[in-house]
Amino acid sequence: MKKFYVFILFLFSSTFIAQVKGTITDEKGNPLPFVSVIIQNSYSGTTTNDKGKYELNLKKEGDYTLLFQFLGFKTVKKTIHYEKTPITIDIQLSEENYNLNEVVINPKNNPANAIIKSAITARKENAEKTARFTADFYSRGLFKIKNLPKKILGMKLDMPDEMTTGLDSTGSGILYLSETVSKLTFEKPNNYKERIIASKISGNDKGFSYNTARSSFYDFYDNTVDFNVKMISPIASNAFQYYKYKLESTFFDESNHQINKIKIIPRRDKEPVFEGYIYIVEDSWAIYAVDFDIKGYRMRNEFTEVMTLKQNFNYNSKTKIWSKNAQSLAFTAGAFGIGFSGTFNYVYSNYEFFDAFDKKTFGNEIVSFENNANKKEDTFWESTRPIPLTEEESKDYIKKDSIQTIRSSKTYLDSIDQKRNKFKLLDPITGYNYRNTFKKWSFDYAGLMDISSLTFNTVQGFNLDSGFTYRKWDDESGKSTAIATTFNYGFSDERLRVVGNFSHRFNNQNYATIWVSGGTAVKQFNENNPISPFINSISTLFFKNNFMKLYNKEFFNVAYSQNIANGINFTGKLEYSQRKPLFNTTNYTFIKNDDLYSSNNPLDSNDYSTAGFSTHQLLKANLNWRINFGNQYISRPDGKFNLRNNKYPTVLLGYEKAFAASQKNYEYDLISARILYDLPLANKGDLGVNLRAGKFFNAENIAFMDYKHFNGNQTRIGQTERYLNVFNLLPYYSNSTNDAYFEFHSEYSDNGFIMNKIPGLNLLKSSLMLGFHNLAIPNRKPYQEISIGLDNLGIGKFKQFRVDYVRSYQNGFQGDGVIFGLKLLNILD
Repeated sequence: MKKFYVFILFLFSSTFIAQVKGTITDEKGNPLPFVSVIIQNSYSGTTTNDKGKYELNLKKEGDYTLLFQFLGFKTVKKTIHYEKTPITIDIQLSEENYNLNEVVINPKNNPANAIIKSAITARKENAEKTARFTADFYSRGLFKIKNLPKKILGMKLDMPDEMTTGLDSTGSGILYLSETVSKLTFEKPNNYKERIIASKISGNDKGFSYNTARSSFYDFYDNTVDFNVKMISPIASNAFQYYKYKLESTFFDESNHQINKIKIIPRRDKEPVFEGYIYIVEDSWAIYAVDFDIKGYRMRNEFTEVMTLKQNFNYNSKTKIWSKNAQSLAFTAGAFGIGFSGTFNYVYSNYEFFDAFDKKTFGNEIVSFENNANKKEDTFWESTRPIPLTEEESKDYIKKDSIQTIRSSKTYLDSIDQKRNKFKLLDPITGYNYRNTFKKWSFDYAGLMDISSLTFNTVQGFNLDSGFTYRKWDDESGKSTAIATTFNYGFSDERLRVVGNFSHRFNNQNYATIWVSGGTAVKQFNENNPISPFINSISTLFFKNNFMKLYNKEFFNVAYSQNIANGINFTGKLEYSQRKPLFNTTNYTFIKNDDLYSSNNPLDSNDYSTAGFSTHQLLKANLNWRINFGNQYISRPDGKFNLRNNKYPTVLLGYEKAFAASQKNYEYDLISARILYDLPLANKGDLGVNLRAGKFFNAENIAFMDYKHFNGNQTRIGQTERYLNVFNLLPYYSNSTNDAYFEFHSEYSDNGFIMNKIPGLNLLKSSLMLGFHNLAIPNRKPYQEISIGLDNLGIGKFKQFRVDYVRSYQNGFQGDGVIFGLKLLNILD
């Protein structure tokens, strides 16, 4: 009986939540989505959903004048009297009668150009009017998928149950649905603070939506708008270099403002430009609305087909300010025969504008959540949600939320695990996974024949990995523990090497973590592993170039890391190790010839009898700091998420000390520093810089693996997206040092700024890459490289290739070569 009364109370209260609601259609009865419904001379309003339905919540009794605005249609003004009784108002909008006749555009006297020039001139003044404000914010994100297969490229898709619940038998439906209600404080250009009041994810009452106002700031008063690349605003100071304009019509709004509808036309197809319509208010030259399409290739995202961005602005006669009240961002994308689509709707209301904020208003915390923000009842959402749910969205919430309790129960999770954990006949060979989802732990066995780990080198020959991994985790506290053992067997040297690892993360606030590791392994002399096992296998077996040089390491270490302050991370490590020489044990190759492999001695490729060092032991301590200046973060109940401030460089400081060595000459001290900085050049591209410097002390006769080694590349294959940490023609150990060093890398990417203007080459949709690299060590001429290349090459949507021409200098010209970049190798390795 009690449940019955609660149910009746819910029905009664829900009928009185939406005080004004209805459906908006055109003259033919078709529902109109994204229609603005505004209380005149206020900053309160809403928009219609995809089915033309709206709900408007009024705070008190009285007379209200409502404005129903939609681009291309006449604004309807409706006066109502509200007495706490729900009102249904259905509105039919008629198409606007435009005042502009057919115009033959004279390039020297184009009326659209004059309007745009005025908008550009008034841009800063209009931007300043909305430069500082507080507002209520609502967002809803919907992500749909079509034809999701069980596997992609032979790999099984492992997606959360709450996402796949809404899919039908064809793998189509709503993948993700979420909502956010927040209080927003903003100051241009980038001071921002948001307090999340409520957060909701369909099928996950423990989740926190990522829909924040931070992702909704698309300001066309700025010269560029960030969509992965810097897109050129149609009223940017240099807009006429990128667009042509056509005045298509004019009309008058309910306040008798003349609105100019202007079509924006890209001058060059491949550049980061918009297309569609911008609406400019006569005299004030403020933005009334935008309706833009953004092609995926123009924002360097080949998988996205098109994005559609709409913004509506509302005029307040009291403040005389045009402010954005609604925004919609929709997209379609696809790959591997799978279709994606999504819509993100945003509503801004209850603005308050300020001349200035207190200096303490903004800090490094930019997003925070109220307690139980993700536990709000349905009645809260019904009374707060400014855009009514569509029938499809309502069904998704009901379906996913109704079965969430079942799917989080021990009985259900155990039944799923029981099916997943079935032991098969070949599992001892191919591998096995056991998972207890309810208690949050898993056990993995890699199998005796883990083909993905099969590699080849001249020390071990063919070698395989196997091993066991145990994991235990707690999503809410952020604690996690992992214990793993890796077995590596070399078939040529006939030796089994075993490494054990333990790690434990204590929380998800400062991410304090401890690692313990020990065992025996083969290691490259350069601990940065400049050549991957996969590339070395290909180079060795097919070309007999065994560039990888290895030694045997028996070790035990303990490391600890945590964020000790905002933007500052500390890591400390103590390790005991015994290093032993290794020699080639095989001359096997796929390509038979009389050439010998080079020796495993990195100091002399023709010395097959010595290894360049003798067996020894030592202790080594490392202290490292990573500093991100101006670091910002998001505080959520389930963790603190750091966001690097790209205005500032990242600085890394290090101190390394080797001591208690079996021979005194192996002991040393090393201090080092590194600066990483990415400098955005607006729409002209990006410049990346990486500087390293260091100095050894008391290191005249240390072991060669303790030298400072520089990331060379003799394979002519690039394996990273950016070449900011590699010399592409430098032999791997030719410039290694135990003294001082200075390393400089810089790389410029035009992001299509230059390439898009070159006829023919612009069809590649590529980026021009320019690089400069310098290495300075004592008593030797500096080593330098310059390069020019093209990135983002490929076929169709797959842009995984890069080609660079590189020249090197050291005491004069040294050589040149072509580097082929294969980004897919990042996945393979």
